[in-house]
Amino acid sequence: MTQKIRSKRKKKPNLNFVSTCGAGLEDLVAEEIKTHGGTQVQTSPGAVSWEGNLEAGYSLCLWSRFASRILLQIAEFEAGDTDSLYKQASKVDWDAHFEQRHTFAVYCTLTDSPITHSKFAALRVKDAIVDQFRSRTGKRPDVDVLQPDIRFNLHVHGTHATLAIDLSGDSLHRRGYRKAGVEAPMKETLAAAIVNLSGWNPEFPTDSVLLDPMCGSGTLLIEAALIYGDSAPGLQRKTFGFKYWRRHDRRIWEKLVTEAVQKEDKGLQKNWPQIIGYDADPQAVSATRKNIQEAGLEDLITVSQRQLAHLERVHDSGLLLVNPPYGERLSDREEIKYLYRCLGRKLNREMAGWQVGFFAANPDFSSTIGMEWTDTFRLFNGPIKCKLHCGSTVQKKGKPEYNPAISTVPSDREGTDFANRLAKNCSSLFPWARKENITCFRIYDADIQEYNLAVDLYEEWVHVQEYAPPKTIDPKKAAYRLKVALQAIRDLLSIPHSRLFIKTRQQQKGKNQYQKKSTKGRLFEVREHQCRFLVNFTDYLDTGLFLDHRKTRAMIGSLAHGKKFLNLFGYTGTATVHALMGGAMSTTTVDNSAAYLQRTRANMALNGFGGPQHITVQKDCLKWLQESRERYGLIFVDPPTFSNSRHEKTSFKIQDDHEELLRLAMQRLSRNGLLIFSTNFRKFQLADSLTSEFEVHEITDKTIPNDFRNKPPIHRCWEFRHIYTPDS
Repeated sequence: MTQKIRSKRKKKPNLNFVSTCGAGLEDLVAEEIKTHGGTQVQTSPGAVSWEGNLEAGYSLCLWSRFASRILLQIAEFEAGDTDSLYKQASKVDWDAHFEQRHTFAVYCTLTDSPITHSKFAALRVKDAIVDQFRSRTGKRPDVDVLQPDIRFNLHVHGTHATLAIDLSGDSLHRRGYRKAGVEAPMKETLAAAIVNLSGWNPEFPTDSVLLDPMCGSGTLLIEAALIYGDSAPGLQRKTFGFKYWRRHDRRIWEKLVTEAVQKEDKGLQKNWPQIIGYDADPQAVSATRKNIQEAGLEDLITVSQRQLAHLERVHDSGLLLVNPPYGERLSDREEIKYLYRCLGRKLNREMAGWQVGFFAANPDFSSTIGMEWTDTFRLFNGPIKCKLHCGSTVQKKGKPEYNPAISTVPSDREGTDFANRLAKNCSSLFPWARKENITCFRIYDADIQEYNLAVDLYEEWVHVQEYAPPKTIDPKKAAYRLKVALQAIRDLLSIPHSRLFIKTRQQQKGKNQYQKKSTKGRLFEVREHQCRFLVNFTDYLDTGLFLDHRKTRAMIGSLAHGKKFLNLFGYTGTATVHALMGGAMSTTTVDNSAAYLQRTRANMALNGFGGPQHITVQKDCLKWLQESRERYGLIFVDPPTFSNSRHEKTSFKIQDDHEELLRLAMQRLSRNGLLIFSTNFRKFQLADSLTSEFEVHEITDKTIPNDFRNKPPIHRCWEFRHIYTPDS
């Protein structure tokens, strides 16, 4: 008899669920649902509907790595207006779901609905709940939209409405381990998707490495560790939305938690690959370590502060995951573009054979990486459209070094005297440059009076500056001589027209001093020893790289290790990059020009440097020095001969103002620090008062490169130190 009764019992009908998720994660969520017993799975943008029992719903709350919420449907009905919503919601037995003493909230989404105001629709359902409790008990439950005990979700598609209880409560991306963060952190659900789609799984080889060179708050690293260790992402959460649900089955939940703990313990006991993270920002590194510790993974993930410039191959094979900055602000886009270029150079030259998962928002920037991707996934980071590119690095050689050579110029051609002098210069300079690994240098500087111009070689490009001829010279004759000289340069160096740039240099005064010469704006990348710089051959008289300061920059690089470096009148930051490459602890670059500082940041990014410890300041240097209280171990002061500010109506003359400038700068120099002062003003005279106040040594001869030694010194340079006595 008992058997007959049991056989007639009907199986409980499946419950209806919806798992919400970020756009692009629907397929991953669908696979999770099937793994945990869900059936009738259907995907739509941002949501996956499915059927299953309560255990499957609990299991997804505990184990889903990619879903945001698990919603259990409790009612559905037609509602074309808010009055209908109220009426239908009043029919639900709310006392069966939660007690009056617990707080609640209603959230609403609308799709193609005649109801146009989601907050008002949620308000009408809230009224129905409150009125029902009041009519039954005389008391009403309180609403808490920030941290309710129980959450209800109303979704209206057209006129069809569904009401659901949110089993997850707070969004499932909140795992519970993130106690410290950085600006705009990535959601854990998205991070888990990136890790998964990039090829990381529990079977990843133990003799390999996972590396994130820009780890931020460490979300990618932690999610990778949770996946590898088969650890349920919900284990560390303090609460779920079903905690105060009256139909909550504690027995099922406790069984699932016990099984998850056992799996995690087993995962921690197996052999692990190395999981490594770097970041340029010390605060990000500190935040990552706190989060890793909170996740209980401090013995399995290694994190350290390191610039992208120092990214190197740590193992023969591995997976590199990277979520670089997006460059959403227009002012950041150039900087980010060159940071991506540096990353691409590092990957293609030093990480050959590695798998790469590159997550980025801008497809134009992604192309600068220079890799061929095998898979691309469209994802969203909040509202930002992004792509995850996956592929393998292949060893690529850098751009072939330009090896300049001299061609023979016919002796019967006009301008033979210029061509011969240029050839003579090149014959001595080219071997020297190759020996010293110098690719940008001067090969002619008005050596013959009739050909009054300077010729600089920037790798495969030639930059010609014509000094403005005296008024006594016939302009037509001067123009003809320039034409002859340019033809000789092209013939001698075998340079096509596209690689030859010509400017006319004359004394600049007033507002014309830093005016653009054209609007072409293209930047070319050149090398100087280990550093790379962006130069502009068209827009300004100067390219952005003063060749005569080559040795000075190298000196700064050799002195910068472990020091705080200050670059006054920083121009395009080339000295700052050398200081960074030399190991400066922090750098501050001050200049009054926003354009120069933007190039400074681009040059830093091109070389793989960044972070809050390396800052640029747009301000008049004298005013900045008057306000600053920081001290620096190494200072470089290279002011212009003359400058003025249209906005602040101030002017600077090196001869008149250098005493005040250097006294203020020396106040910022640490006790045992070194200040290097340089000027290109040929008539400059250093004030005697400075030599009595400070220890001063002229080092001009040490800083003039070989390609500038045939003329009177193009600049002068001094070292300044504080006078030290045993009693001071």
